[in-house]
Amino acid sequence: MQNSRRKFLRQSGLMAAAIMLSDRLTTLAANPALPKKIGLQLFTLREQLAKDPAATLAKVAGIGYQEVETFYDWSADKGKFWGLTPKALNALLQQHHLSTPSGHYQLNDYLTKGNGKADALQPQIDLAAALGQQYFIVPVLPLGLWDKKLTSADYGFMASQLNKAGELCKKANLKIGYHNHYWEFKQLSDVKKTGYDVLLKETDPSLVSFELDLFWAVKSGKDPVTLFKEAPGRFVAWHVKDMDKKNTASLTAPENANKTSMQLLSGVSFAEVGTGSIDFHKIFAEAKLAGVKHLFVEQDKITIDPYTSITKSYQYVKNVLLK
Repeated sequence: MQNSRRKFLRQSGLMAAAIMLSDRLTTLAANPALPKKIGLQLFTLREQLAKDPAATLAKVAGIGYQEVETFYDWSADKGKFWGLTPKALNALLQQHHLSTPSGHYQLNDYLTKGNGKADALQPQIDLAAALGQQYFIVPVLPLGLWDKKLTSADYGFMASQLNKAGELCKKANLKIGYHNHYWEFKQLSDVKKTGYDVLLKETDPSLVSFELDLFWAVKSGKDPVTLFKEAPGRFVAWHVKDMDKKNTASLTAPENANKTSMQLLSGVSFAEVGTGSIDFHKIFAEAKLAGVKHLFVEQDKITIDPYTSITKSYQYVKNVLLK
């Protein structure tokens, strides 16, 4: 009787473990909330695009990527992407069966309190619309604010400006979004909040979305899933990039408070997706909560052949995270 009872308990335990594992795998394997297409943020290949955009995009498509996210320098690019007009770029993308649902556009003056100049806004909205993009993404905190001690008023101004820009984007069938780095997760100088807290609270969800850079969120000591819970459905796109296992310390830690942005950024190191320290399984399991519609692989600095790098990342996303 004793042996039978032990056997029953042992078998029951094994069965329970098997069920739990099966549920976990099923959640990851058949999550209908996850996007089916894998995209690439083209900033990853900025040097290659500057030399030969046609050959670069052909290689991106050949690896298997189906979407690309553009980037644009308002001060230098003069209405073109790597020398290509929106019409020419669209033709090239179509040739390689690529689409561009999203692009990064700079609004440094417009988002800076005390400035607010909107000169760059409408022309860039027109560029995004000409490419047929859905999302007009602000990629970074205004450069002049990187090393300032920002207050809730600074971010409140940004939120208000994003709402206004959101109205203009809406008229062009676009939605504005904000892409984070680490600055937004620093404590503000006047209140016990972060800049990101202010942006989430004071932007209109019907007008403003967020593109969560998973690397920079984690590198700032934030759990992406916690952010999803705070603002469900607002994270329409993710930047999927991994962190060097030997370099995981938070940039917002107290010991970094007096370091300049360039000091901190120069010490950051990345990894191909799946080879670093970020727990993507945990994050991808919450796709529905986040509201994600687009996934863009990105790697700011690459230490191996760039095409080998983006191939490794693509294969991990496709064969592991979306399997």
